[in-house]
Amino acid sequence: MEKFKELKSLIETAEAEARAFFDKGNKAAGTRLRNAMQQAKVLAQDIRTEVTAKKNG
Repeated sequence: MEKFKELKSLIETAEAEARAFFDKGNKAAGTRLRNAMQQAKVLAQDIRTEVTAKKNG
């Protein structure tokens, strides 16, 4: 559950970057947003692996 909370927090942080990029045109925020989305992808995969292991274990 800890990784899920971390993912949720990451998405909340990324939301501010998304607003800055899409609404204000801040290109640096776009870079930070892409980085956050990559981290979210990795965390989501970790959570999937953990869920599968717990389900089958």
